[in-house]
Amino acid sequence: MRLAWPYACAVATLEHPPRRIAHLDMDAFFASVELLRYPQLKGLPVVIGGGRRRADDLLAQLRQTYPERDWSETTLDRIPVDFFPRLAGYTGRGVATTATYAARQFGVGSAMGLMKAAKLCPQAILLPVDFDEVRRISRLFKSTITEIAPVMEDRGIDEVYIDFTEVPGGQRENGRALARLIQRGIFQATGITCSIGVAPNKLIAKMASEFNKPNGISIVMPEDLQTLIWPLPCRKINGVGPKADARLQSHGIHTIGELAERERGWLIEHFGKSYGAWLHEVSWGRDERPVVTESEPVSMSRETTFERDLHAVRDRDELGAIFTRLCEQVAADLQRKGYAGKTIGIKLRYDNFQSVTRDITIDSFTADAATIRRQAGLCLKRVDLSRRIRLLGVRVGKLVKPGAAAEGQASEADPDAEQQTLNAWLF
Repeated sequence: MRLAWPYACAVATLEHPPRRIAHLDMDAFFASVELLRYPQLKGLPVVIGGGRRRADDLLAQLRQTYPERDWSETTLDRIPVDFFPRLAGYTGRGVATTATYAARQFGVGSAMGLMKAAKLCPQAILLPVDFDEVRRISRLFKSTITEIAPVMEDRGIDEVYIDFTEVPGGQRENGRALARLIQRGIFQATGITCSIGVAPNKLIAKMASEFNKPNGISIVMPEDLQTLIWPLPCRKINGVGPKADARLQSHGIHTIGELAERERGWLIEHFGKSYGAWLHEVSWGRDERPVVTESEPVSMSRETTFERDLHAVRDRDELGAIFTRLCEQVAADLQRKGYAGKTIGIKLRYDNFQSVTRDITIDSFTADAATIRRQAGLCLKRVDLSRRIRLLGVRVGKLVKPGAAAEGQASEADPDAEQQTLNAWLF
């Protein structure tokens, strides 16, 4: 099959150097943040999840649990390993946020229930999430990047895209030299490693960043599409989820190369005009999306998984208090970031893991907790409340800044992005 990479990636002039886009992913970020404080746990299986805290209170817990021991000279980095809580015997509804590479060798992964993780790796140490410290380190590594390469797209707490194309030195060694410089800068600033993939576009760069984890750099050139990208499973394409992958496999398509062999028309016929055309483009490594330095959120949400399943009637007071708190938290987030929204929705996950969502669009934009609570309550009346509930969430969408809200103008958010947000919130 003839290689066909976009001309914009394959052809360059002195005036227009070839696009070099990097995807940077911090290595086991939540776990790495904890290991900065607990270096005695390096190399051991550690799982982060099951709770959260605003300040590190492990020493206080140890003083209470073992009052006979003298803790006066003990600092966080000198807590004996034997005193850390283990996954063995864990019972609860917690979910793993991340795990060290030592724990991943036992099959433990992100978003896995902690009870399942305990069966796979009972000897793993369990630590809660310190979101304040995670956010601090996240801001630090991102500011380090922008001092070197200012065109950066924030993609979450632990990953970014960076445009190397016009950065001095960004073309050297096809981007490897600049990637090394950024890696060193981040490690010096935070003490945490990262992995970087550099390619002609965001699509391939994201795949490449996983090639040499942890602390690796991977370079993909246009001529590497067939050898490095096509052998990968279709699931490695950002945007091909479990359901789409299952449908592809039902047609005998398992790898990206096999996907590229299918005609564009066939893909459109079987997967729809938009998604089928997109599948054809990405299988050939085509992606012209720019690195966006600023973007507007399409929605804000808060959700919580209960320690035990709750029933709308028997646990009415507890469930009502949680529901009100979620609405207040979403309202506070909106007010703090200067947004208001018109679409208010709820999300429930039942005890059988089935998820449902309902939403309502009101006439005026709001960031008021009472209004959100009232409208979200109306959404609750449209779902089955006879079954026990394990998760509850509240969401406000169609966001605008106050000035636009006053004029009654709708957000200019990408409708595809809005749909992706809804899909992510549902699943």
